[in-house]
Amino acid sequence: MKFLDESGFSQWSPVSYSYAQVGSQKVLEQTKKRGRRLSILGLLEKGISFEYGLKLGSFHRESYLKLMKWQAKEAAERLETAGQITVIVQDNHPIHVSQEIKKYWNEWQEKGLYLFQLPKYSSQMNLIETEWHQLKTHELAGRMFEDEYDLALAVIKGVEARAEKGGYRVERFIFNSA
Repeated sequence: MKFLDESGFSQWSPVSYSYAQVGSQKVLEQTKKRGRRLSILGLLEKGISFEYGLKLGSFHRESYLKLMKWQAKEAAERLETAGQITVIVQDNHPIHVSQEIKKYWNEWQEKGLYLFQLPKYSSQMNLIETEWHQLKTHELAGRMFEDEYDLALAVIKGVEARAEKGGYRVERFIFNSA
């Protein structure tokens, strides 16, 4: 069972808690520009794997579809080699339930990939939400990045650090290579 969700990062990470010397105020230098949002689309298989892709700006149907076709291919291999189906738990984001995407559902099920839609307003049921929180509050909190490239590198390192702590493998999907 894999949990799918999107999240985002900006060059200015929020400061949740910090220390300063008595009598002085904590100051964080900000970059001249805030930059574009870096979006992440991830799949967490608790204790086993974290698969994700990064993109500047928001995810659109095409990006989601590329990632899901990759997942369908992996699901087919898992079904053939281990006899196991793959279930992806996701929210009801309009992209996830669009008519264009629903056209693929039967094809994906034949490959052993099943989608489970969470009820509305129940993000607490999606285990990947905890991963986003940990990544943002422990790996990136209070940091400022010069540009989107530095931010992307920090997110990649943060994901790898989380995987090492959690004892699971990590794989990054490159959207423009598939």
